[in-house]
Amino acid sequence: MKKIIIIGGGIAGLTAGIFAQLNGFQSQILEKHHTVGGECTGWDRKGYHIDGCIHWLVGTKEGTSLRKLWDKVGALDGVEIYHPESFMAVEYQDVTVHFYRDLELLKNSWIEISPADENVIAEFCQDIKKLQSFEVPSGKPLDLMNILEKVKFYFSLRHVGPVINKYNKITISELADRFKHPALRYAIASFVPEGNYSALPIIFPLGTFTGGQSSIPIGGSRKLALRMQNRYLELGGTLKTSCEIKQLEIEQGKVSQVTADNGEIFAGDYFITACDAKVLYEGLLDGKYPDPEFETRYNNPADYPLASNIYLGIAYQDKIESIPRTLKFAVENLDIKENNKPLDFLQMTHYNYEPDFAPEGCTVITFAINQYEPELAKWEDLVKDKPAYNREKNRIGQAVISAMERRFPEMQGKLELLDVATPQTYQRYCNAYRGAFMAFWPTLQGKELSHSGKINGLDNIWLSGQWLQPPGGLPTALITGKDTIMRICKLEKQDFNM
Repeated sequence: MKKIIIIGGGIAGLTAGIFAQLNGFQSQILEKHHTVGGECTGWDRKGYHIDGCIHWLVGTKEGTSLRKLWDKVGALDGVEIYHPESFMAVEYQDVTVHFYRDLELLKNSWIEISPADENVIAEFCQDIKKLQSFEVPSGKPLDLMNILEKVKFYFSLRHVGPVINKYNKITISELADRFKHPALRYAIASFVPEGNYSALPIIFPLGTFTGGQSSIPIGGSRKLALRMQNRYLELGGTLKTSCEIKQLEIEQGKVSQVTADNGEIFAGDYFITACDAKVLYEGLLDGKYPDPEFETRYNNPADYPLASNIYLGIAYQDKIESIPRTLKFAVENLDIKENNKPLDFLQMTHYNYEPDFAPEGCTVITFAINQYEPELAKWEDLVKDKPAYNREKNRIGQAVISAMERRFPEMQGKLELLDVATPQTYQRYCNAYRGAFMAFWPTLQGKELSHSGKINGLDNIWLSGQWLQPPGGLPTALITGKDTIMRICKLEKQDFNM
């Protein structure tokens, strides 16, 4: 029985392990952290649970191929799914713009805000509708398809391809400028910062959300990852946590074994690095097997930017009844920067629908504050001075609480800071390059990457995970974990068991 060593116990690593076991391999997952899941995680503070990942999950719709894949790995099998009414609500002065799940309701509510924008709103909603039936491809990867399968795949994109291309060729700002009403412009522009960022990150999520393909699994991110861990162990897989791999042993174009930080050695026939791409190429491979696709992107941050965030958990000693699950509201004089500019809004998400996340009668609230350059560099410098780093985290936390109390006077005296994570938190726990929680962000100048994970010059090791298909995310991690085992099965000349 061939053995597969999997470096990284995030969603990609767990998926690879599950399909390794289903296809007759012996496998072992080696995870740096004491808990599996990678960035798909959550943590407890003062009796509250802070969910650190899933704001919406693509693939929750019953009967879709992606949902079947999530069920196969144990992530969603038998799990209750929460379907919030709105993706997000954005306040602008005295107007609230709702991104409703019901597309007709979204359209009518926007026309009510701005009758002068009716034609633009109708076009925008029609484009969203075209994406509602789009299913994220989760079958064979392109490199394993024969010609007929490729023709069939490209033919399946005939309706959605033009919409994707349309929004991939304009910036968020250009899309926003098509609307006359300032509230609509503001709501759309707030998705990503000003610059060359593609408008795709707004149209694609709204397509899956309004199409019922993305919602929220009850229990959150950590429980999803732990369900996958249980499925893997039930299938006979072996898991070792608190085990960070530091070195690969390479002989005649093949990896023979890996060495952990404690000196323990793990040998195998195949190796999967379900980890950060930079960690693989410049860390484990010591820069000796560079990949031109990744080198191009790492060396050109203007066209291939990275993003992270400051993530705050706040306790509210009461229930929330009338506030949308995710709300953006305006702030003034808040000394927190994003893309080198002071924030003009905050984005809060409450978990009133998750009673187990907070003590009875209370609610946990999270805030995500995007961080790009030069903020990523700032956090890299600041973390070197731990007292200053901790003071800055606390300052930001208290500033956000003050902003909340100004917007919601009824919350005054009922809010408590639970935790503040920064880009350096992602780097510390997940080895995420520069703290990036997803892969390269789409811009107009950047070229799309679809990588097989093959390491040039090595025969038995692959990269797996969200870096292979930016902008990444959990579905990409899931699919690429499965795809890597498909490629190994092909080398072994055996059928892949789904």
